[in-house]
Amino acid sequence: MKRWQQILVNLVFYGCCVFVALVFFHVFVVVSFKIPSSSMYPTLRPGDFVLVDKLTGGVRLFDVKKALNREDVEIYRTPSWRDFHRNDVLVFNAPYPGLQTDSIRFDVMLYMVKRCVALPGDTFFIKNGHDYVAGKPEPIGYQAGQDEIERYDGRMLQDMRMNDLFPDEGALGWTLKDFGPLPIPKRGQTVRMDSTSWMLYRQLVEWEQKRKLSIDSVGVVRLGGEVIEAYTFTHGYYFMAGDNAISSRDSRFWGLVPDDYIVGRVWRIWYSEDRQGSVRWKRIMKKVE
Repeated sequence: MKRWQQILVNLVFYGCCVFVALVFFHVFVVVSFKIPSSSMYPTLRPGDFVLVDKLTGGVRLFDVKKALNREDVEIYRTPSWRDFHRNDVLVFNAPYPGLQTDSIRFDVMLYMVKRCVALPGDTFFIKNGHDYVAGKPEPIGYQAGQDEIERYDGRMLQDMRMNDLFPDEGALGWTLKDFGPLPIPKRGQTVRMDSTSWMLYRQLVEWEQKRKLSIDSVGVVRLGGEVIEAYTFTHGYYFMAGDNAISSRDSRFWGLVPDDYIVGRVWRIWYSEDRQGSVRWKRIMKKVE
């Protein structure tokens, strides 16, 4: 009898060890996400299950209970084994839930996946449908999707008009085919506050400061009622794009992603099935590039 008791105790002990190891691995190393939409097609397809490397960029630590209650949380990161790079496919918390671009809000239960095409400190622009970063002659991102945008004329793109987040044809002449240049703020960068800066960065400044950024009829910018002529950012931001550019709602529409919102880098597809439940064997353990 004692022998069976010892075996049972050992099984419970080792089971607990495995459970703790899996939880640790899930929280601090790799996590799995299911791809729900075709915005990253063909790189990622609906029904793909991907492994996300949390060590790229560092593991996020925050009060999950507060986040679930939709309270503001401080987010900290552990040291990372490497930074995020251009062309990385990243998973992040949607910064504009419901595509309400009036403000940035943290929703711990709502995730998105896109390709990073511009880093903090870059100047990003779109020329004839293709994504570029100033100083880099080659276009960034998934070129086949951008070729499709290039083939569309202005009238065909009118149904995809950007909202009022970024200046459109009535302001700076930005469109889905010709966009920017947009300087992407980095931590510690100072910008002059004028009407253009207010238009481009209002949501970011209000998220960082938790105060209203307003502008009057003569172009004077106020933060919480106090006149400011310049602003220094406390976070870095990223421009995200979908590989399926013609049907992806991404940073062209809802804005930049704060560094705190990024979960990690998509590494591999560990499992995939189509809408009928059939396994896509050729996609199992495929590396995401």
